[in-house]
Amino acid sequence: MAAPLWVATRKGLFRLSRNGSHWEIDRATLLGDPVSMVLVDRQGAVHAAQDLGHFGVKLKRSRDAGLSWEDRPAPIYPPKPDDEQDLDPTRGTPVPWSLKTVWSLETGHESHADELWCGTIPGGLFRSSDGGDHWSLIDSLWNHPSRKQWVGGGADFPGIHSILVDPRDADTVRIGVSCAGLWVSRDDAANWKCEGRGMRAAFMPPEQAYEPSVQDPHRIVQCPAAPDRIWIQHHNGIFRSDDAGESCEEIEAVEPSTFGFGVVVHPEDPDRAWFVPGIKDEARYPVDGAVVVTRTRDGGRSFETLRNGLPQAHAYDIVYRHALAIDLTGELLAFGSTTGNLWLSEDQGDHWQTLSTSLPPIYCLRFAN
Repeated sequence: MAAPLWVATRKGLFRLSRNGSHWEIDRATLLGDPVSMVLVDRQGAVHAAQDLGHFGVKLKRSRDAGLSWEDRPAPIYPPKPDDEQDLDPTRGTPVPWSLKTVWSLETGHESHADELWCGTIPGGLFRSSDGGDHWSLIDSLWNHPSRKQWVGGGADFPGIHSILVDPRDADTVRIGVSCAGLWVSRDDAANWKCEGRGMRAAFMPPEQAYEPSVQDPHRIVQCPAAPDRIWIQHHNGIFRSDDAGESCEEIEAVEPSTFGFGVVVHPEDPDRAWFVPGIKDEARYPVDGAVVVTRTRDGGRSFETLRNGLPQAHAYDIVYRHALAIDLTGELLAFGSTTGNLWLSEDQGDHWQTLSTSLPPIYCLRFAN
Protein backbone atom coordinates (compact mmCIF):
# COMPACT_ATOMS: atom_id res chain seq x y z
CA MET A 1 0.00 0.00 0.00
CA ALA A 2 1.37 3.40 -0.97
CA ALA A 3 2.42 5.67 1.90
CA PRO A 4 0.25 8.79 2.36
CA LEU A 5 1.78 12.11 1.36
CA TRP A 6 1.75 15.12 3.70
CA VAL A 7 1.86 18.55 2.06
CA ALA A 8 2.76 21.62 4.14
CA THR A 9 1.63 24.89 2.56
CA ARG A 10 1.18 28.57 3.19
CA LYS A 11 -2.47 27.98 4.09
CA GLY A 12 -2.52 24.70 5.95
CA LEU A 13 -1.52 21.05 5.95
CA PHE A 14 -2.97 18.45 3.59
CA ARG A 15 -2.74 14.67 3.36
CA LEU A 16 -3.14 12.76 0.12
CA SER A 17 -3.72 9.03 -0.03
CA ARG A 18 -4.08 6.51 -2.81
CA ASN A 19 -7.71 5.49 -3.34
CA GLY A 20 -7.84 2.67 -5.84
CA SER A 21 -6.23 3.92 -9.02
CA HIS A 22 -5.98 7.60 -8.06
CA TRP A 23 -4.69 9.90 -5.33
CA GLU A 24 -6.95 12.30 -3.45
CA ILE A 25 -6.83 14.79 -0.60
CA ASP A 26 -8.36 12.99 2.35
CA ARG A 27 -7.39 15.43 5.09
CA ALA A 28 -7.13 19.22 5.26
CA THR A 29 -6.09 20.62 8.62
CA LEU A 30 -4.52 23.67 10.29
CA LEU A 31 -6.21 25.62 7.51
CA GLY A 32 -5.26 29.25 7.03
CA ASP A 33 -1.95 28.95 8.88
CA PRO A 34 1.47 28.81 7.17
CA VAL A 35 3.03 25.41 7.88
CA SER A 36 6.76 25.66 7.20
CA MET A 37 7.67 22.05 8.01
CA VAL A 38 6.02 18.66 8.58
CA LEU A 39 7.51 15.43 9.95
CA VAL A 40 6.13 11.97 10.71
CA ASP A 41 8.24 10.54 13.53
CA ARG A 42 9.20 6.94 14.32
CA GLN A 43 6.12 6.57 16.54
CA GLY A 44 3.76 7.71 13.77
CA ALA A 45 3.06 11.14 15.29
CA VAL A 46 2.82 14.07 12.89
CA HIS A 47 4.69 17.26 13.79
CA ALA A 48 3.84 20.58 12.14
CA ALA A 49 5.72 23.87 12.46
CA GLN A 50 3.63 27.00 11.97
CA ASP A 51 5.18 30.33 11.02
CA LEU A 52 2.59 32.82 12.29
CA GLY A 53 4.33 36.13 11.65
CA HIS A 54 4.34 38.41 14.65
CA PHE A 55 2.46 35.74 16.62
CA GLY A 56 5.65 33.72 16.43
CA VAL A 57 6.55 30.15 15.58
CA LYS A 58 4.34 27.38 16.94
CA LEU A 59 4.75 23.60 16.98
CA LYS A 60 1.86 21.16 16.97
CA ARG A 61 1.74 17.38 17.28
CA SER A 62 -0.96 14.93 16.22
CA ARG A 63 -1.13 11.32 17.33
CA ASP A 64 -4.19 10.53 15.18
CA ALA A 65 -2.94 11.49 11.68
CA GLY A 66 -4.12 15.08 11.86
CA LEU A 67 -7.63 14.61 13.23
CA SER A 68 -6.67 16.50 16.38
CA TRP A 69 -3.63 18.53 17.46
CA GLU A 70 -1.87 19.42 20.68
CA ASP A 71 0.36 22.43 21.16
CA ARG A 72 3.97 21.56 21.85
CA PRO A 73 6.73 23.97 22.95
CA ALA A 74 8.78 25.55 20.22
CA PRO A 75 12.57 25.70 20.60
CA ILE A 76 13.69 28.66 22.69
CA TYR A 77 16.97 30.54 22.38
CA PRO A 78 18.74 31.72 25.54
CA PRO A 79 18.62 35.42 26.42
CA LYS A 80 21.19 37.43 24.53
CA PRO A 81 23.76 38.87 26.95
CA ASP A 82 23.80 42.66 27.12
CA ASP A 83 27.45 42.79 26.12
CA GLU A 84 27.16 40.22 23.31
CA GLN A 85 28.46 41.49 19.97
CA ASP A 86 26.74 39.14 17.52
CA LEU A 87 26.54 41.04 14.24
CA ASP A 88 25.82 39.86 10.73
CA PRO A 89 29.26 40.00 9.04
CA THR A 90 27.89 41.42 5.77
CA ARG A 91 25.21 43.80 7.03
CA GLY A 92 26.59 44.71 10.45
CA THR A 93 23.11 44.31 11.94
CA PRO A 94 22.44 42.34 15.16
CA VAL A 95 21.73 38.64 14.79
CA PRO A 96 18.57 37.85 16.78
CA TRP A 97 18.74 35.27 19.53
CA SER A 98 15.14 34.24 18.90
CA LEU A 99 13.36 31.70 16.74
CA LYS A 100 12.36 33.03 13.34
CA THR A 101 11.61 29.85 11.36
CA VAL A 102 11.70 26.09 11.85
CA TRP A 103 13.58 25.15 8.67
CA SER A 104 14.13 21.43 9.27
CA LEU A 105 12.73 18.63 11.41
CA GLU A 106 14.21 15.12 11.43
CA THR A 107 14.03 11.96 13.50
CA GLY A 108 17.05 10.70 15.38
CA HIS A 109 18.82 7.38 15.02
CA GLU A 110 16.58 4.30 14.98
CA SER A 111 18.02 3.32 18.37
CA HIS A 112 16.62 6.59 19.80
CA ALA A 113 12.94 6.29 18.96
CA ASP A 114 11.86 9.51 20.71
CA GLU A 115 14.71 11.72 19.47
CA LEU A 116 13.98 14.65 17.17
CA TRP A 117 16.26 17.29 15.66
CA CYS A 118 15.24 20.81 14.64
CA GLY A 119 17.17 23.26 12.49
CA THR A 120 16.18 26.90 12.61
CA ILE A 121 16.74 30.39 11.35
CA PRO A 122 18.88 32.18 12.69
CA GLY A 123 21.19 29.16 12.75
CA GLY A 124 20.48 27.27 15.95
CA LEU A 125 20.26 23.48 16.15
CA PHE A 126 17.96 21.92 18.75
CA ARG A 127 17.38 18.38 19.99
CA SER A 128 14.46 16.72 21.78
CA SER A 129 14.80 13.38 23.56
CA ASP A 130 11.09 13.02 24.32
CA GLY A 131 9.29 13.36 21.03
CA GLY A 132 9.08 17.14 21.04
CA ASP A 133 7.93 17.77 24.62
CA HIS A 134 11.18 19.60 25.41
CA TRP A 135 13.94 21.09 23.25
CA SER A 136 17.58 21.85 24.06
CA LEU A 137 19.82 24.17 22.08
CA ILE A 138 23.07 22.55 20.93
CA ASP A 139 25.32 25.05 22.68
CA SER A 140 28.51 23.61 21.19
CA LEU A 141 27.37 24.72 17.73
CA TRP A 142 25.71 28.00 18.68
CA ASN A 143 28.79 29.04 20.65
CA HIS A 144 31.28 27.84 18.04
CA PRO A 145 33.60 30.75 17.14
CA SER A 146 32.89 30.30 13.42
CA ARG A 147 29.13 30.65 13.86
CA LYS A 148 29.39 34.44 13.94
CA GLN A 149 30.80 34.36 10.40
CA TRP A 150 27.73 32.58 9.01
CA VAL A 151 25.58 34.70 6.69
CA GLY A 152 22.09 34.45 5.30
CA GLY A 153 21.44 33.09 1.82
CA GLY A 154 17.92 33.68 0.54
CA ALA A 155 16.88 34.51 4.11
CA ASP A 156 18.18 37.50 6.04
CA PHE A 157 19.90 35.27 8.59
CA PRO A 158 21.69 31.91 8.44
CA GLY A 159 19.60 28.79 8.69
CA ILE A 160 19.98 25.03 9.14
CA HIS A 161 17.95 23.32 6.44
CA SER A 162 19.41 19.79 6.35
CA ILE A 163 20.01 17.39 9.25
CA LEU A 164 21.54 13.97 8.57
CA VAL A 165 21.79 11.48 11.45
CA ASP A 166 24.17 8.77 10.29
CA PRO A 167 22.32 5.41 10.25
CA ARG A 168 25.57 3.65 11.26
CA ASP A 169 26.27 5.74 14.32
CA ALA A 170 23.83 7.63 16.52
CA ASP A 171 26.61 9.98 17.64
CA THR A 172 27.35 11.25 14.12
CA VAL A 173 25.24 14.14 12.85
CA ARG A 174 25.72 16.32 9.78
CA ILE A 175 23.96 19.59 9.03
CA GLY A 176 23.67 21.88 6.03
CA VAL A 177 23.75 25.64 6.62
CA SER A 178 22.94 28.49 4.28
CA CYS A 179 25.45 30.03 4.18
CA ALA A 180 28.12 28.11 6.09
CA GLY A 181 28.48 24.77 4.34
CA LEU A 182 28.39 21.24 5.73
CA TRP A 183 29.16 20.64 9.42
CA VAL A 184 29.65 17.33 11.22
CA SER A 185 29.83 16.13 14.81
CA ARG A 186 31.08 12.62 15.55
CA ASP A 187 30.73 12.77 19.34
CA ASP A 188 27.01 13.30 19.97
CA ALA A 189 27.07 17.03 19.17
CA ALA A 190 29.88 17.87 21.61
CA ASN A 191 32.26 19.16 18.93
CA TRP A 192 31.78 20.32 15.33
CA LYS A 193 33.89 20.56 12.21
CA CYS A 194 33.16 22.18 8.86
CA GLU A 195 33.79 19.73 6.00
CA GLY A 196 32.69 19.56 2.37
CA ARG A 197 36.07 20.26 0.81
CA GLY A 198 35.59 20.74 -2.94
CA MET A 199 32.37 22.73 -2.88
CA ARG A 200 32.72 25.95 -4.86
CA ALA A 201 31.10 29.30 -4.13
CA ALA A 202 31.24 31.35 -7.33
CA PHE A 203 29.73 34.32 -5.49
CA MET A 204 32.94 34.69 -3.46
CA PRO A 205 36.29 36.15 -4.58
CA PRO A 206 38.35 33.47 -6.40
CA GLU A 207 40.76 33.02 -3.50
CA GLN A 208 37.86 32.20 -1.15
CA ALA A 209 35.63 30.22 -3.53
CA TYR A 210 36.62 26.81 -2.13
CA GLU A 211 36.56 27.76 1.54
CA PRO A 212 34.20 25.19 3.16
CA SER A 213 32.66 27.61 5.66
CA VAL A 214 31.34 30.07 3.03
CA GLN A 215 29.41 27.56 0.94
CA ASP A 216 25.68 27.79 0.25
CA PRO A 217 24.30 24.26 -0.02
CA HIS A 218 20.58 24.46 -0.72
CA ARG A 219 19.86 20.88 0.38
CA ILE A 220 21.98 17.90 1.50
CA VAL A 221 20.78 14.26 1.50
CA GLN A 222 22.42 10.96 2.44
CA CYS A 223 21.67 7.48 1.10
CA PRO A 224 20.39 5.36 4.03
CA ALA A 225 21.78 2.10 2.61
CA ALA A 226 25.16 3.61 1.66
CA PRO A 227 25.73 6.57 4.00
CA ASP A 228 29.10 7.51 2.54
CA ARG A 229 27.22 8.80 -0.50
CA ILE A 230 25.92 12.31 -0.03
CA TRP A 231 24.29 14.46 -2.70
CA ILE A 232 24.25 18.25 -2.48
CA GLN A 233 22.15 20.70 -4.44
CA HIS A 234 24.30 23.80 -4.02
CA HIS A 235 23.66 27.38 -5.09
CA ASN A 236 26.36 26.86 -7.72
CA GLY A 237 25.33 23.41 -8.90
CA ILE A 238 25.34 19.72 -8.05
CA PHE A 239 27.97 18.05 -5.86
CA ARG A 240 28.52 14.42 -4.88
CA SER A 241 30.50 13.06 -1.95
CA ASP A 242 31.72 9.48 -1.66
CA ASP A 243 33.24 9.87 1.82
CA ALA A 244 30.25 11.10 3.83
CA GLY A 245 30.85 14.77 3.09
CA GLU A 246 34.55 15.14 3.85
CA SER A 247 35.21 15.94 0.19
CA CYS A 248 32.94 16.73 -2.73
CA GLU A 249 33.09 16.56 -6.52
CA GLU A 250 31.23 19.04 -8.69
CA ILE A 251 29.05 17.58 -11.44
CA GLU A 252 28.84 19.90 -14.41
CA ALA A 253 27.18 20.07 -17.84
CA VAL A 254 23.76 18.80 -16.75
CA GLU A 255 20.93 19.99 -18.98
CA PRO A 256 18.88 22.09 -18.71
CA SER A 257 20.57 23.45 -15.56
CA THR A 258 22.49 22.45 -12.44
CA PHE A 259 20.77 25.15 -10.35
CA GLY A 260 17.90 24.28 -8.04
CA PHE A 261 16.88 23.73 -4.44
CA GLY A 262 15.69 20.17 -3.89
CA VAL A 263 17.46 16.81 -4.18
CA VAL A 264 16.49 13.28 -3.12
CA VAL A 265 18.45 10.03 -3.25
CA HIS A 266 17.15 6.49 -3.65
CA PRO A 267 17.08 4.80 -0.20
CA GLU A 268 18.85 1.66 -1.47
CA ASP A 269 20.80 2.80 -4.54
CA PRO A 270 23.26 5.64 -3.86
CA ASP A 271 23.81 6.22 -7.59
CA ARG A 272 20.20 7.30 -8.16
CA ALA A 273 19.33 10.91 -7.38
CA TRP A 274 16.72 13.40 -8.56
CA PHE A 275 16.76 17.21 -8.92
CA VAL A 276 14.33 19.93 -10.07
CA PRO A 277 16.39 22.42 -12.10
CA GLY A 278 15.75 26.08 -12.81
CA ILE A 279 17.39 29.32 -13.90
CA LYS A 280 19.86 30.63 -11.36
CA ASP A 281 19.68 33.71 -9.14
CA GLU A 282 17.26 36.50 -9.97
CA ALA A 283 15.08 34.62 -12.48
CA ARG A 284 14.41 31.37 -10.59
CA TYR A 285 11.93 29.70 -12.88
CA PRO A 286 12.14 26.59 -15.09
CA VAL A 287 14.36 26.87 -18.15
CA ASP A 288 12.18 27.77 -21.17
CA GLY A 289 9.11 27.64 -18.92
CA ALA A 290 9.17 23.83 -18.98
CA VAL A 291 8.97 21.93 -15.67
CA VAL A 292 11.34 18.95 -15.66
CA VAL A 293 13.05 16.62 -13.22
CA THR A 294 16.60 15.45 -13.83
CA ARG A 295 17.71 11.99 -12.73
CA THR A 296 21.01 10.21 -12.60
CA ARG A 297 21.19 6.43 -12.27
CA ASP A 298 24.98 6.11 -12.47
CA GLY A 299 26.31 8.41 -9.77
CA GLY A 300 26.25 11.55 -11.89
CA ARG A 301 28.11 10.30 -14.96
CA SER A 302 24.95 10.87 -17.01
CA PHE A 303 21.55 12.45 -16.49
CA GLU A 304 18.07 12.00 -17.95
CA THR A 305 15.55 14.82 -18.31
CA LEU A 306 12.12 13.60 -17.20
CA ARG A 307 9.16 15.44 -18.74
CA ASN A 308 6.32 12.94 -19.18
CA GLY A 309 3.20 14.43 -17.57
CA LEU A 310 4.81 17.75 -16.62
CA PRO A 311 3.87 21.13 -18.17
CA GLN A 312 6.24 22.09 -20.97
CA ALA A 313 5.17 25.63 -21.81
CA HIS A 314 4.55 28.78 -19.77
CA ALA A 315 5.12 27.07 -16.43
CA TYR A 316 7.01 29.21 -13.94
CA ASP A 317 6.98 27.02 -10.85
CA ILE A 318 9.59 27.34 -8.13
CA VAL A 319 10.20 24.20 -6.07
CA TYR A 320 11.55 24.85 -2.59
CA ARG A 321 14.29 22.69 -1.05
CA HIS A 322 11.91 20.57 1.07
CA ALA A 323 9.20 20.29 -1.59
CA LEU A 324 10.74 17.28 -3.38
CA ALA A 325 10.23 13.93 -1.61
CA ILE A 326 10.85 10.21 -2.10
CA ASP A 327 9.33 7.30 -0.16
CA LEU A 328 11.18 4.43 1.50
CA THR A 329 10.61 2.10 -1.46
CA GLY A 330 12.31 4.48 -3.87
CA GLU A 331 9.40 4.17 -6.30
CA LEU A 332 7.21 7.09 -5.23
CA LEU A 333 8.36 10.65 -5.82
CA ALA A 334 6.46 13.89 -5.43
CA PHE A 335 7.19 17.57 -5.76
CA GLY A 336 5.17 20.74 -5.31
CA SER A 337 5.62 24.35 -6.27
CA THR A 338 5.06 27.88 -5.06
CA THR A 339 2.11 28.13 -7.45
CA GLY A 340 0.29 25.26 -5.74
CA ASN A 341 0.96 22.61 -8.35
CA LEU A 342 1.61 19.10 -7.03
CA TRP A 343 2.95 16.18 -9.09
CA LEU A 344 3.59 12.55 -8.22
CA SER A 345 5.35 9.64 -9.93
CA GLU A 346 4.90 5.98 -9.09
CA ASP A 347 7.77 4.77 -11.28
CA GLN A 348 10.83 6.75 -10.15
CA GLY A 349 10.01 9.74 -12.33
CA ASP A 350 9.40 8.08 -15.71
CA HIS A 351 5.80 9.29 -15.68
CA TRP A 352 4.17 12.06 -13.65
CA GLN A 353 0.56 12.74 -12.72
CA THR A 354 -0.89 16.05 -11.57
CA LEU A 355 -2.46 15.74 -8.13
CA SER A 356 -3.48 19.38 -7.71
CA THR A 357 -3.21 22.73 -9.45
CA SER A 358 -4.92 24.80 -6.75
CA LEU A 359 -3.14 24.23 -3.45
CA PRO A 360 -1.55 27.16 -1.61
CA PRO A 361 2.21 27.67 -2.13
CA ILE A 362 3.93 24.43 -1.08
CA TYR A 363 6.77 24.48 1.45
CA CYS A 364 7.43 20.83 2.33
CA LEU A 365 6.42 17.29 1.34
CA ARG A 366 6.78 14.09 3.40
CA PHE A 367 5.73 10.54 2.70
CA ALA A 368 4.36 8.92 5.88
CA ASN A 369 6.26 5.65 5.64
